[in-house]
Amino acid sequence: MRIKIIGTGRAVPATCVTSRALEEKLGLGHGKLEAATGVVERYVCDAESQVDLACAAARLALADARIEAGEIDLVIGGCGVPYQPLPSTAPLVMQRLGMADGSAAAFDVNSTCLGFLTAFETAGRMIEAGQTKRALIFSSEVASRALPWKDQPEIAALFGDGAAAAILCRSMPGEGKMVASLMRTYPSAYDACGIGSGGTRFDFHRQPQEFASHALFHMDGKELFRVTSRHFNGFLADLLERAGWDHDEVDLVVPHQASPFALVHMTRQTGFAREKLVDIAARYGNQIAASIPFAFDIARRERRIAPGAKVLFLGTSAGVSFGGMALQV
Repeated sequence: MRIKIIGTGRAVPATCVTSRALEEKLGLGHGKLEAATGVVERYVCDAESQVDLACAAARLALADARIEAGEIDLVIGGCGVPYQPLPSTAPLVMQRLGMADGSAAAFDVNSTCLGFLTAFETAGRMIEAGQTKRALIFSSEVASRALPWKDQPEIAALFGDGAAAAILCRSMPGEGKMVASLMRTYPSAYDACGIGSGGTRFDFHRQPQEFASHALFHMDGKELFRVTSRHFNGFLADLLERAGWDHDEVDLVVPHQASPFALVHMTRQTGFAREKLVDIAARYGNQIAASIPFAFDIARRERRIAPGAKVLFLGTSAGVSFGGMALQV
């Protein structure tokens, strides 16, 4: 698809929490959480809301693209966890950005940690079809909520809050393009991680105990590792084949920041040189769907992406799904 990114932005809350501070708060031994997770620090919402973060990232992306919010005619939210079940988050972001009623379409998509990639492809196809001219896509996460600090502190300490946004439009020949995208799902591991409450699965009034017991995030790391180890290399090979790229042609890999140790494993498993990976997990934690666009914005602003570079987005999500996108920027 002839789609290019003309602006990006990211935002974090004001409060940064170190693993050392969490260890002291939880009465854990010095260095225990950092050793278990590889995460040194993460940002956590205090006064800020998920929508505040989304709008802050969106405003920076608009400024980077040198356009006004009124020039956007499509807003797509790709958050792993929404602001509320109904309505979707995107219309509220549109409102907070001061966009006029009826000036754009706004809706959410959800593929958990791969939400940004799904939003990107959805917006890209609508631009290609001539249904929209400029799209704002965002992922904003308050990942610090509903974490299992009592039973799985080594899982809870992986996560951090943050948001990122991008502006997309149609590209001209010789400019950026989305070369290929691919998603594959392995639902045999559906129960490996998730939050059971908040939807229709448990009735808050009739099943209060079940609702409460499923209100926290849970993760079976061994099961996720098994699925990833078995299938991810084949998935990557198929994505590169769709793109028509050789492994060594890839200039930069922007992965989902699942954890510092997961990125080390990805490097070993996929064979990409460590310097080709954008690795920010130790400083920001796992920001769910925001992690890929957040890492991409950092790479852009650090000038790690030259014009014409071949960039690969790669990630995994609850469900379990693998997702990837090949971009020539």
